[in-house]
Amino acid sequence: MLNLINTSFDNCIKCTVCTTRCPVAEANPDYPGPKQAGPDGERLRIKNPELYDEALKHCTNCKRCEVACPSGVHVGTVIQLAKAKHGGFKKGPREFMLSHTDLMGSLSSPAAPVVNTVTRLKPVKKLLDKTLGIDERRTLPKYTGQTFRSWFNKQSGTQEQFKRKISFFHGCFTNYNDPTVGKHLVSVLNAMNIGVSLMKKEKCCGVPLIANGFFDKARKNAELNMNQFARSLTETECVIATEPSCTMTLRDEYPEVLDVDNSEVKDRIFFASAFIAREFARGNQPDMKPVKLRVAYHSPCHLIKAGGVIHTMELLNSIPGLEVIMLDQKCCGLSGTYGFKKENYSTSQSIGQGIFDQIEALGVDYVVTDCESCKMQVEMNTGHTVLHPLTLLAQSLT
Repeated sequence: MLNLINTSFDNCIKCTVCTTRCPVAEANPDYPGPKQAGPDGERLRIKNPELYDEALKHCTNCKRCEVACPSGVHVGTVIQLAKAKHGGFKKGPREFMLSHTDLMGSLSSPAAPVVNTVTRLKPVKKLLDKTLGIDERRTLPKYTGQTFRSWFNKQSGTQEQFKRKISFFHGCFTNYNDPTVGKHLVSVLNAMNIGVSLMKKEKCCGVPLIANGFFDKARKNAELNMNQFARSLTETECVIATEPSCTMTLRDEYPEVLDVDNSEVKDRIFFASAFIAREFARGNQPDMKPVKLRVAYHSPCHLIKAGGVIHTMELLNSIPGLEVIMLDQKCCGLSGTYGFKKENYSTSQSIGQGIFDQIEALGVDYVVTDCESCKMQVEMNTGHTVLHPLTLLAQSLT
């Protein structure tokens, strides 16, 4: 039986719309674009593996090519699998450090004040630049001294009073770097009379591992997560994630990229905004007070891929007093670990410049986005604080 990818790339009709929507091809002349790197290149690589093009390393897997494709070709997936098959990933110490977020978080969180101070010292930034190739103009995310799981465990008994419950896949960033979004999700759902439960165990969804070529580790994580989801869903309605890239990976990348079957649970995995917007539409909306702010909303690439932007906009527009300006749907350029690498810095900045200029010109109170990676990029390049939509929903609760 033909697999999904072989069938997919043969549907390419060579219209080139994917390349016109590729932010990397627009910013970096060394990248030929997704059509040539994906379907066209795959036909050549099947005939002769030596025709693999090193230019595929420039792809950020933002998935904008897949959104644009009128034939449903999984262009980004074709490129990622080609990189894995033909040794296109460089897997050095830098890639290991940036991608193994569970390990780095568990080691760094107990010593958060020290780690956070050291990684912001200019000499340390220069050292990381020279030795590992992490660009010194980047700022690594801070770690929290109290993980989300440890916070949740202290008040998990409160969740038992709710008849309805969901399982929350918190992800690495919420657990080890900034628990704020997780805490706000609990507040919002509790106000809707829905309790929250955590899986007994969870591992990184795998998106940074896939992006850096650690497919075997990503697959092990996926298998553990799917087993945990199946157990958890015997007691809860569904699994919710607050990070678009996590949600996309759990739903789509597991079967397509990692060959991990999630068919038994896929339809019960939701991005937080989609689940909450559905509850609002059914009349389960908490009382909300005005939040008199003017904000600009940036839509993350992987949420666009999932078709979830409309749900976040529905939630933001439901908050009384909130003025929301939607930014142009362009990539911010960071793309997870991609923009931290020294060789990608100029491309990353060039991609994001349009968003930075638009934000500065608007003069809003805050920028809003669903993605922690986009938040880092905007805060590193503008004078604005970035909030998650759930933070504004939590502020509106009476």
